[in-house]
Amino acid sequence: MSEVQTHFRTCNICEAMCGLEISHQGGAIVSIKPDRQDPFSRGHICPKAVALQDFHADPDRIRTPLRRTGSGWREISWGEAYAEIGQRVRAIQQQYGSDSVGTYLGNPNAHNLGNAVFLPQFQKALGSRNRYSSASADQLPHHVAANYMFGASMAIAVPDIDRTDFMLIIGGNPVVSNGSMMSGAGMPGRIKAIQKRGGKVVVVDPRHTETAKIASEHLAIRPEADALLLFALIRTVIEEDLVDFGQLGDMVDGYDRIAAASADFTPERVCDAVGISAHRIRCLGREFAAAPSAVCYGRMGASAQSFGGLCQWLTVVLNVVTGNFDREGGAMFPQPAFDLLARVQRNDPGARPPTRSRVRQLPLFSGEFPVATLADEILTEGPGQIRAMFTVAGNPVLSAPNGDRLDTAFAQLDFMVSVDIYLNETTRHADIILPATTGLEIAHFDVFFNSFAVHNTAKYSPPLFQAKGEQRHDWQILKGLIGCLTGAVDDGTTPEMLLDAALRSGPYKDQGLSLTTLLEHPHGLDLGPLRPCARERVRTLNGHIQLAPDLYLNDLSRLNAALHDDAADREHYPFKLIGRRLVWNHNTWTQNSRRLLKGTGRISVQLHSSDASRLGVGSGQFVTVRSRTGQLDIEVEIDDDMSPGVVSIPQGWGHHRPDIGMRLAAEQPGVSINSLTDSGRIDPLTGNAAFNGTPVAISAARQAA
Repeated sequence: MSEVQTHFRTCNICEAMCGLEISHQGGAIVSIKPDRQDPFSRGHICPKAVALQDFHADPDRIRTPLRRTGSGWREISWGEAYAEIGQRVRAIQQQYGSDSVGTYLGNPNAHNLGNAVFLPQFQKALGSRNRYSSASADQLPHHVAANYMFGASMAIAVPDIDRTDFMLIIGGNPVVSNGSMMSGAGMPGRIKAIQKRGGKVVVVDPRHTETAKIASEHLAIRPEADALLLFALIRTVIEEDLVDFGQLGDMVDGYDRIAAASADFTPERVCDAVGISAHRIRCLGREFAAAPSAVCYGRMGASAQSFGGLCQWLTVVLNVVTGNFDREGGAMFPQPAFDLLARVQRNDPGARPPTRSRVRQLPLFSGEFPVATLADEILTEGPGQIRAMFTVAGNPVLSAPNGDRLDTAFAQLDFMVSVDIYLNETTRHADIILPATTGLEIAHFDVFFNSFAVHNTAKYSPPLFQAKGEQRHDWQILKGLIGCLTGAVDDGTTPEMLLDAALRSGPYKDQGLSLTTLLEHPHGLDLGPLRPCARERVRTLNGHIQLAPDLYLNDLSRLNAALHDDAADREHYPFKLIGRRLVWNHNTWTQNSRRLLKGTGRISVQLHSSDASRLGVGSGQFVTVRSRTGQLDIEVEIDDDMSPGVVSIPQGWGHHRPDIGMRLAAEQPGVSINSLTDSGRIDPLTGNAAFNGTPVAISAARQAA
């Protein structure tokens, strides 16, 4: 028998970038443990890491190209697949135009080195402007704020959590997410460390989340009132003469416009709509401004809502006007070894209005339209209608708003191609499925999430296992698609070649950083803590931070209207629905892991005991939850962590369709929250889906068996 060997790599399931120590023998995994020498994760992993073993050996994975026929799925060769794709796509584009073929990119693309460097080439070869991704169901408001305030959508400032004295968390649950858009493994320990050094952590959320439970204070806010709270905090800082730009005083434009706009949003005026007293809002503003260092961080609850764009803009404004931007313990720019800002030229993002989508006139940002309008573009006839789709590592039927309507839309396409490892709710509509390698079979370097990391590091991991049978790497599949669409001949470029070039020309070139260097350091390299670097990172035309872009000021009339509750809407839909993340689960594709299924618990609707009493229901009973766009039956879980009038359902479930190939997922199908969310509810400023705050009604359905 062969000896047990050890392999070190970074987990690529979520954003936390946990270092792993994997023992393997004879092609089988013996154990997956934390890598205690990893300079970034420092010995932390979460339960999701063990699922890498399940994905590798999963018998449900697709391992050869498939074509859908009238009698089921048939295995075909890669040559057959590419020939049919090239012929069908070219014919559709010749008849209906380049934009008649759309693309959707799912979350796993952001964790894949090959896709990160080759997807732009594929998109260029396809030549369609109809591009969509999971970003507009998740993080688009962050990128829009970065673009308009700093001149680049990837210029994301993150909390310097390891050195801050005061952390204000709005609509985020980093204890469970490990810090989405703030990559940092071991968030529970990092948060407790703030308190141990005498600091304070305040969580603002309608739910007493896992993070709120270990925080210094929890403030229960009403759903979608976060922008009002942020503006009131800013107004407090201004009125009480606490404004301080620190060392950035000569590079901040637009403060006078902020001061004028904030006059409409005093704590006394917004407190009823926010659900927090004016006195507590003012005290919070003073505490934040007076702390030796402080940082405000807003995430899914503040992004995936009707005012997501304003929330992320005001978060940056609060950090800037209190002197907590680009300083230790505040909000700081990471300096990743693979620098996505390297080629971004100075520009004026507000110089011209954004391109708009065909049907609903939603804005195009970073080359993509909002996924909330993808079904419209497929179902609405006329010039520019999408008639064919490529989906790459995504399951938007479960992850996009009003997924049932998108399910209907995919069913009517003339042609569809999916690059995926599973037959799922989305790929079941494909005419051809192309199987990719995943997890332990791919080389890994985190291109995107090092750009959001709370500490600068770099780590490359070669594949642990070689591809088997007919599987190909995603980047090889993309190259094949480029070839069949354009006739281009493969030039032999690999992701490693592009990575090495980026490292050699990046911010650490003077230290001799290269792919060879990383191979010599399998645990990764510590490149140092975050440091002030705004003068190097900002890409606006004059090099200044734009505090008050017109885009945001023009949206304030809508925020003003939110001060007045819609009584008619409340009468028909008296509850507000918010999402819920589970630590044992990630989006829609980790639910075929038996290890993770064991820890997910109940797929339930959580509601406060006072609401349950009023409805006459108890835990274990079933209720019907109804929104403007759909309804579902779901088990009740009474939980006083919820604010009265607010209910919560986990994201990512709904594996109830009979023809998917994920057998384990089908054993615990749950229901899809996106049968209730409304693709018509968006943040009009950015186009991001407004998942949180969906108005719903609840009535007793039936007793649980």
